[in-house]
Amino acid sequence: MYTASSSVSAPPRPQRSLQAGGGPFLDPSPTGRARRWPGAVGQPLSGRIDLSGPQGAQLRMAIASVHRICPEFNPVQVLRRSGRSVLLVGTTGRTTAVAKCLLDQSPVWTERFRHEITAYRAFVRHRPPVRVPRLIAADPDNCTLVVERMPGRPAALARHPSEAPPRADVRAALGAIVRLNSWRPPAGMFDAPLDYASRIARYHELGLFTDRDLGDLQKLLHGLAHTGGRQGVGQFCHGDALLSNILLAPTGPVLVDWEHAGWYLPGYDLATLWAVLGDAPVTRRQISQLAQQSGPATRDAFLVNLMLVLTREIRTYETAVQRTMRDAAPAGTAQPQHGAISSGEEQRLLLRRLHDDCALARRAVRAAVGTR
Repeated sequence: MYTASSSVSAPPRPQRSLQAGGGPFLDPSPTGRARRWPGAVGQPLSGRIDLSGPQGAQLRMAIASVHRICPEFNPVQVLRRSGRSVLLVGTTGRTTAVAKCLLDQSPVWTERFRHEITAYRAFVRHRPPVRVPRLIAADPDNCTLVVERMPGRPAALARHPSEAPPRADVRAALGAIVRLNSWRPPAGMFDAPLDYASRIARYHELGLFTDRDLGDLQKLLHGLAHTGGRQGVGQFCHGDALLSNILLAPTGPVLVDWEHAGWYLPGYDLATLWAVLGDAPVTRRQISQLAQQSGPATRDAFLVNLMLVLTREIRTYETAVQRTMRDAAPAGTAQPQHGAISSGEEQRLLLRRLHDDCALARRAVRAAVGTR
């Protein structure tokens, strides 16, 4: 049996050696720049939008798309612009609103954007047990979305916070995720964004999983399919449960950025939080205990999710390090996109921690397979 004393937990970042655990899975002992969502209110609306030059032309097209579905929207600030999308804050009558416009019309990003619109439309009639921005207008054909601007501050500014956030903030964020995961929206509202078998096979083909990883994860999936935990009958998840996607307001946490929402194996959101809280071992132990409290099936699902999430993060940051090394140095180069680490050295340190975490999760997976 899998005991509560054998949670998935990692040592704090300064300690790189992995200690042997006392239980069959993992010892819970702690020794054993960032993206901002427009809802983060820090200063009053002011300033002007520069519509000159090539970027200005892009902004004019985005504003025109917003006005087609929300003529009363008055843009005030550009909150974020990347090669993929632009976020504008403005007003609609007496309401402060945020407009999100997709710039990269490639199929993968178009699909994700439309998925987010579908989620906000679903929330109009079926409210989840957490606070979400109210939908004002949306156009899936032109990939334009307008929602209310929510008060609050992000639970963390960075994708992987360099320091553990205040415990009260993490506790509030974790509570919101747990409430969301208990929600059962009506059938047909959401699909399953992640094909587990295909993702595992692809990571194996890319050399990110060993042959043994492939076999172990397939065994856990096979067992879950026979215990009612198969894909589509699992748990409703946000799908991108980063602290930077959770706003902390006086009236409670607000979840934003719903482009990955849907049905996953149980524990996907918990695995995401565990992966990014490398400097919060106490919270990691709590997450591990939550993930296993319903028995071996939810434990196995959490471990499968954790392996996939950590491998995705490793792949993302290895690409970022390679890009940093390739583009190193001339002054005036572009700033890192949201969620990126501010320097090559910090990226490398994060990668070391992610590899340590993945090794820890791999041992937990092998131990779980051994109990079947």
